[in-house]
Amino acid sequence: AMEKVERLKRELAYTGTVLKVYKDTVQVPNGNRAVWDYIHHDGAAAVVPVRDDGKILMVRQYRNALDRFTLELPAGKVDEPDEPRIECAKRELEEETGYRSDHLELLITVNTTVAFCDEQIEIYLAKDLTATKQNLDEDEEIDVEAYTLDELCGMIFRRELRDSKTVAGILAYQAKLQAENKG
Repeated sequence: AMEKVERLKRELAYTGTVLKVYKDTVQVPNGNRAVWDYIHHDGAAAVVPVRDDGKILMVRQYRNALDRFTLELPAGKVDEPDEPRIECAKRELEEETGYRSDHLELLITVNTTVAFCDEQIEIYLAKDLTATKQNLDEDEEIDVEAYTLDELCGMIFRRELRDSKTVAGILAYQAKLQAENKG
């Protein structure tokens, strides 16, 4: 069995717009003490939106941390810590892509960065999309693009598409389709 890790102290080091950053002092099983960064995130949801023609809607946006544009599944953080993730998913889908769906199905749940952050993202499959209109946040500029599953898998394996929730969501959708086709 794993031996116990004991947290001796947790100090809030920084509060940002989305994150709280803590400094944790922990005692590890061999008796040593370590200081670990811990970042709290309230959680988020992402969507694999599949059009009737089978193409998947993706969003292209600037990401400050990487200083470049990325291609991602539509996603966003919860409005409140207790907001149902499926409601968050529906909202972000419509705001970012201009499509809505009443048929969301949980595909997979991922913890994006387990070493120092507790962010958890629920990824939903959305079908029967209805066009409404994009409704972006003031600081968002997003282009919506449509790709086939094969195109997106190719981009993943060529290392062009690296966003963790997007990689997980696309490959989970591919696995689901393969399982259904075998059945």
